[in-house]
Amino acid sequence: MIKNLLRGLTPLALILSPLAAPSPALSANVVMLPDALAELTEAAEEPDGFQAGAFPHWNAGLDAADGCDTRSEVLLAEAVDAPRTGEGCTLTGGRWISYYDGQSVSDPAALGVDHLVPLAEAWESGAFGWTAARRERFANDQGATATLVAVTARSKQDKAGRDPADWVPSDAAQYCRYVGEWVSTKLRWGLSADKDEVEALKLFADGPCEETVVIRSAAPK
Repeated sequence: MIKNLLRGLTPLALILSPLAAPSPALSANVVMLPDALAELTEAAEEPDGFQAGAFPHWNAGLDAADGCDTRSEVLLAEAVDAPRTGEGCTLTGGRWISYYDGQSVSDPAALGVDHLVPLAEAWESGAFGWTAARRERFANDQGATATLVAVTARSKQDKAGRDPADWVPSDAAQYCRYVGEWVSTKLRWGLSADKDEVEALKLFADGPCEETVVIRSAAPK
């Protein structure tokens, strides 16, 4: 599937993202995608036992006093035009550009906040061994912009729990950003990648996304 998506796409179509421009002086916290991918641990997934309730979300977010849960805080942070905030952090109006499909959205109810690395994928890649508190931190992580993203509800449902071996955004201009942020999130949380996932990521890293920048960051303890 991924090979078919890449066939015929020009490099320019695949690098139009904030993470796709090479940095003139990479810091210790920034690496190129091929090097970041080499840091991922390849391991078979643990397929059993996942339940969404194992990852409590949404919690009170970064500011427990603002009345907004994590989902609402992400929507507020990612709005192109700020929505109005009413009682109980009810959002009205505003405008967003959906990461996965490039759609302009002016109704907050039409948006979902997606875990870029899905909860089921996280479970199968190592989170099954975490404490409940760490799983809650992952599910509500706003410490890295890639972990939670605002997208159309339809594109969120289309992705479901799939990894880059089976799904990438329909907006080709986001491919490199997406795979870079996928790898960044997995490294941040110490999650592994299975064989098919690694092979799919390598198609991007060894080709059109070779110069994509990946930001390293440590997850909260």
